[in-house]
Amino acid sequence: MVKKVLTWAGIAFLIFFVAYRPNSAADVFKSIGGGIMDIAQGFGDFFTSLVA
Repeated sequence: MVKKVLTWAGIAFLIFFVAYRPNSAADVFKSIGGGIMDIAQGFGDFFTSLVA
């Protein structure tokens, strides 16, 4: 029950954040995407070093 309430609250906050602060929301998602890309690049470099 608590998990369901927290999930819906998180979704509501996300919609509110995107609706009222679109520039800030875009910056947050850019930062998250950049971090994920850095991690993926690190894994790619690691596996390339193992094979080479």
